[in-house]
Amino acid sequence: MTPQEALKLAEEKGCKLVDVKFCDFVGQWQHFTVPIHEIDEAVFEEGLGFDGSSIRGWKNIDNSDMLVMPDPSTAMVDPFCEHPTLSMVGDIQDPITGEGYERDPRSIARKAEAYLKSTGIGDTAYFGPELEFFIFDDVRYDTTEGSSYYFVDSDEAQWNTGSDEGPNLGHKVRHKGGYFPVSPIDSQQDLRSEMVLLLEDAGIHIECQHHEVASAGQAEIDMRFSPLLHMADQVLLYKYIVKNVAKRHGKSVTFMPKPLFADNGTGQHTHQSIWKGDTPIFYGDGYANLSQEALYYIGGLIHHGKALAAFTNPSTNSYKRLVPGYEAPVSLAYSSRNRSASLRIPTYSPSPKAKRVEVRFPDPTCNPYLAFTAMLMAGLDGIENKIDPGAPMDKNLYDLPPEELAEIPQMPGSLHEALDALEKDHAFLTKGDVFTEETIAAWIDYKRTNEADAVAMRPHPYEFFLYYDC
Repeated sequence: MTPQEALKLAEEKGCKLVDVKFCDFVGQWQHFTVPIHEIDEAVFEEGLGFDGSSIRGWKNIDNSDMLVMPDPSTAMVDPFCEHPTLSMVGDIQDPITGEGYERDPRSIARKAEAYLKSTGIGDTAYFGPELEFFIFDDVRYDTTEGSSYYFVDSDEAQWNTGSDEGPNLGHKVRHKGGYFPVSPIDSQQDLRSEMVLLLEDAGIHIECQHHEVASAGQAEIDMRFSPLLHMADQVLLYKYIVKNVAKRHGKSVTFMPKPLFADNGTGQHTHQSIWKGDTPIFYGDGYANLSQEALYYIGGLIHHGKALAAFTNPSTNSYKRLVPGYEAPVSLAYSSRNRSASLRIPTYSPSPKAKRVEVRFPDPTCNPYLAFTAMLMAGLDGIENKIDPGAPMDKNLYDLPPEELAEIPQMPGSLHEALDALEKDHAFLTKGDVFTEETIAAWIDYKRTNEADAVAMRPHPYEFFLYYDC
């Protein structure tokens, strides 16, 4: 969509307002709204000024004037505004240099796509994330100097089989039993379908929706693959729509990786492939019909896996899902069909166009622009440096004897460990100035100070159970 077409859409839909959205450093949309008379074709070239000093992870007040450049290709009518409102996503520019702001995730993703083309390896990187989430009916939490707690609830949760619901009609979802019985056990079919229809109205191609494994409203809605930048845009739009549909039904959605103890967590398996023109370069005559380039790409993901975790699993809660021997794969190995390996080669279709790598360790707390970019850069580094991924692991990695498991590299066990790995291994990210040294240092500092250290310093309620009587 061109600027002229975006403005015509606003006129046709009677929009009196324009909402401009952009992604903060951590991965959440921010926005401000202007009357339609403030938007003309010049704005798409000159941008809109705003104060960036309070945006998470950005620079301080002495360097806070920013421009947001609306992208007309993202124009749509916002489905949740009471007054007709045109919505557009924007890139952040430095008003002095006119260049993309180095901590703007969308600008980083743009540089990654440009770097791919510059290598000659391919011209399009396709990404297909599978976002899971929980739909809760109640959520409460607080932390003070003298208390800490959380409480989540769901009408369909296993723990409510004995609740007085006046009447309780049963049909609760057993722990790890949500994949995937029909209604009345699956109580959220219509809610997920409403989400699907709104997502498709917004231009997102949906492939399916279903209940996920866990009790208490775990869900999954799958999008069709798309180029890196476009898919990252779609992930944030997906989250926006899913959360707001839930809210208008009196429910709450969370993308936390592990909101429940003793049940499955929430992942974001991410399918990826590279094409050159109309040719899928991952297809070949190697293992699982992979090309040598695809195997080297896998080698790069394995080699840089620990550092990647700082972007693909960037929360302290991420590592309550990434626990050896449980539901999420932590062994940095690849295999065809084997879901205990962290990198899987799907075999649903023999078509060369379907040949791809599924990376199974990411979760949806990640900033999609940064996570997709980091994985692409790791894979490209593998191709450029011919990194051998080793032999495939076509066996259940959860049941390996300890001496054999010790030979396989593992994902980090904590956010601290992931950040330490990124600090030591990030040269592959700075190729083509995709990530700058300053941006990587800022990410590490933000995550250590505001999340990893902050959680480590606070008592956990379970510690009282373990240690109060010592």
